[in-house]
Amino acid sequence: MAKKNILVIEDNHAILDVITLILESEAFNVNGLNKGADFIKHVQEFNPDVIIMDIMLPDVDGRVLLKELKETEATNHIPVLMISARYNASNYSLDGIEADDFMAKPFNIDELMDKIYALLRK
Repeated sequence: MAKKNILVIEDNHAILDVITLILESEAFNVNGLNKGADFIKHVQEFNPDVIIMDIMLPDVDGRVLLKELKETEATNHIPVLMISARYNASNYSLDGIEADDFMAKPFNIDELMDKIYALLRK
């Protein structure tokens, strides 16, 4: 079975590094971004099976990126797990477009992996 690709968009470098190490230890191909610039282009080039996205990014609200992703025909099928320290599950949508799942920071590693595997099964 081919390795699955996971794109992580997180502006906190320490959190990005931890998530990357965890996912790579589970044999995923991981690509990390720390801002939203050229997001759709990057998604189309990397072709992720799941996206883990922080809501609060330095250059754009993650919900705006989610909306762009879900409104783009070539990428709207990709499941998204939104993560945030300042939001709750009721605040992870924009204009009715919602992520596939939500997780508050700080998060439990086992819960993170459970959510990723659930999204991959969709």
